[in-house]
Amino acid sequence: MDTFIKAMLLLLVVYFCYQVLQPFLLPIVWGAIIAIALMPLVKWLQRRFSLSQGKGSMLVTLVTLAALIVPTVWFSGAVVTTTQEVATSVSAGTLVIPHPEASVAEIPVVGEPLHKAWSLSATNLEGALETYAPQVKAFVSSGLSAIGSLGGSVVQFIISILISGVVMSNSGRCKAMVNKVAGRLLGEKGEEYVGLSIATVRSVVQGVIGVAVIQAVLAGLGMGIAGVPATGLWMLAVLILAIIQLPPILVLGPVMAYLFAVETTTVAVLFAVWGILVSASDAVLKPMLMGRGVDIPMLVILLGALGGMMMSGIIGLFVGAVVLGLGYKLLMTWLEQAEPVSPADTEEERNETALPVVVTV
Repeated sequence: MDTFIKAMLLLLVVYFCYQVLQPFLLPIVWGAIIAIALMPLVKWLQRRFSLSQGKGSMLVTLVTLAALIVPTVWFSGAVVTTTQEVATSVSAGTLVIPHPEASVAEIPVVGEPLHKAWSLSATNLEGALETYAPQVKAFVSSGLSAIGSLGGSVVQFIISILISGVVMSNSGRCKAMVNKVAGRLLGEKGEEYVGLSIATVRSVVQGVIGVAVIQAVLAGLGMGIAGVPATGLWMLAVLILAIIQLPPILVLGPVMAYLFAVETTTVAVLFAVWGILVSASDAVLKPMLMGRGVDIPMLVILLGALGGMMMSGIIGLFVGAVVLGLGYKLLMTWLEQAEPVSPADTEEERNETALPVVVTV
């Protein structure tokens, strides 16, 4: 009874601790992931400019916050300004939509409906808005919902970046505490598995986030040269698709169709080739960036990242890769510890355990 009461009290304390920390669990996890990914940069600043760990962490945190906040403010301002200009032009009747080329109707599946809606919008915008009012309303509603969700995510990431700054400035104590916990749970292998987890997170950051950023930048470069409007929004869409492991061609395909409709054939063909190369570049970049410094096959990390994302969203990219990587190492350790049985020992044991044979003459 005493043991039961103590166990119940312990579970009660753990439950209330979880309830108190639940609103902060996701930012804390993201803060730890960001700290692990950015800590090599802090170490480089310490060596290069002789900065203390606290100053280096603060500098990296401020730069990361600026890299998040500045594009967000720019994007929000552009969306508001563009919306106001479009609304004003529609109200004044001055909005001019160019007529589509005949080649738009030749696009498979969506060509004819797209050409019809585009032609109606170019000749009679008010009639097009009345005809497609349900679709326009659904699109506007989805857009507002997405913008609201994006704003909440940005606030959450700001909190996570601030937490990562605290973690990076106290990385020694944080790692020592994690090593102690892992040692209590896993024994002598605890510190090794902590190092493996850190390397796996960095590998996923390089192989997933890094590749997504490279593809978004390359796609934006091509769209900027081709003169595609709202290039920043298309880059953001490519970045999101690449992070969730969908091919960027899903975004670049409509851009290609648009260029074939409004630009010369040379420009459209060159961008189409460039877009296909950008979309296929992850097949070359991922083997180069993912799995570096980790004694785990790249396929295990990639499957863990994809499965974790399907299970629990973006955060699952990292959690799934770490869990599957640790599971792989545990399996390999268990297999290596199994002592092989030699054929000679097997034959000797078979002779010792064999029943005596009595031959009667």
